[in-house]
Amino acid sequence: MSHKRIPKRKAAIAVGGVAALGAAALLLPQANASQDGGARGGASTARTLKADDADDLAARLSKLLGDAFAGSYYDSANRQLVVNVTDVSGDNNVIVQAKKAGAEVREVDNSTAELQAAARTLRTKATIPGTAWAVDPRTNKILVTADSTVTGTRWDRLESTVDGLGSGMATIKKSAGTFKTFVSGGDAIFGGGARCSLGFNVTAGDGSPAFLTAGHCGVAAEQWSDAQNGAPIATVDQATFPGNGDFALVKYDDPNTQAPSDVNVGGGQSVQILQAAEATVGQQVFRMGSTTGLHDGQVLGLDATVNYPEGTVTGLIQTDVCAEPGDSGGSLFTQDGGAVGLTSGGSGDCTSGGETFFQPVTTALAATGATLGDAGAGGGQQAGGDQQAGDGQQAGDGQQAGGDQQAGDGQQAGGDQIGGGQEAGAGAGDGSDGFGAADDPSGADASNGQAPGTGHASGTGNAGRSGRSGLTDTH
Repeated sequence: MSHKRIPKRKAAIAVGGVAALGAAALLLPQANASQDGGARGGASTARTLKADDADDLAARLSKLLGDAFAGSYYDSANRQLVVNVTDVSGDNNVIVQAKKAGAEVREVDNSTAELQAAARTLRTKATIPGTAWAVDPRTNKILVTADSTVTGTRWDRLESTVDGLGSGMATIKKSAGTFKTFVSGGDAIFGGGARCSLGFNVTAGDGSPAFLTAGHCGVAAEQWSDAQNGAPIATVDQATFPGNGDFALVKYDDPNTQAPSDVNVGGGQSVQILQAAEATVGQQVFRMGSTTGLHDGQVLGLDATVNYPEGTVTGLIQTDVCAEPGDSGGSLFTQDGGAVGLTSGGSGDCTSGGETFFQPVTTALAATGATLGDAGAGGGQQAGGDQQAGDGQQAGDGQQAGGDQQAGDGQQAGGDQIGGGQEAGAGAGDGSDGFGAADDPSGADASNGQAPGTGHASGTGNAGRSGRSGLTDTH
């Protein structure tokens, strides 16, 4: 995949997922460390955990604690799982069990059932375009977000609904931007005048090579190319948007296509994707998009509902990772190679910040019957092999960071992704952090084609093809 720049909140990852330090993205050492099982400070018995281990523990405790379980989140600073419990008092066996399992336990007011009921009320009474909500276990409330279009009677309706939920059940946050879909992924793909990005390469249920991207990309065009105005290379097999998700399975037309299971993070470097991973609130995650490059942030909420202008989408992951047009469908992943999400939409940008929502990869795989991992036979080198970042070849004969120009309306990383070329006619990359950077966040989003209700488009690396495509602004 070719990606442009890493402005504002930089993140840095070395080949194979080994951490390197970036200016604003702390790749924490626990991402490659094992659980130590030790107690922290005095009487506390909470264990230090990797985020993935914390997610596993939360799933076990949810079953163990039953109705007393009121959500959980990952405390990344202390590397601990914090579990919310209700209906307990004193040294109750519920607390004893959770602490014995290694979690930090706190008593809260709102139960899971109460929070779910409140979310249903919002769905019934306040499904207003430009609004979103998700349970925030850190505050034990529902976080309701309204974008700049929610004003007047629509704002009054939202505020009244939230007030009607009762004190301490929900909070409202105003967003300066507007919610829109981000057709995106890792590398750029083009279809029907829209530009998106490939999220993750997968193997379809019939064994053919395919990739996942955003569903609003899949409904915008049936065939997709890896170059603007280029010949189609893949055809949409399934697409969901709006409704219960925002995902599409797109099959490569050539059954011998090499489809490496990695994410190109720019600068000739990639992260090998090893498995699908569930998101955990508080977890650090990384997003790769062909417009804005590599950015990091935290998971803020799960099972989020977003009311886009095109319709309501449920079951998403809410984060504080930034994104811009051309980033949609892009890869959300963990440092140690877990595929977490596909960029759906949000508000804001990578200068002022904002909210971005992601389709969980696990549910997209389950719905499409696809599996994560390398697909295709063919003769190209798999990503991460001899030619991955050394001589500029990615998975065969396609130039990754060497001499190819990216298709689009300008030169994307021109002759060299790691610093010299113009990106889609915008800023030059400085290359100072080893991942390539371009100064202009907007110049890359190509000019031609508005896809109905779509925004960022992107995609994962398509191996064995020369040429890299720039993303087009599609909203």
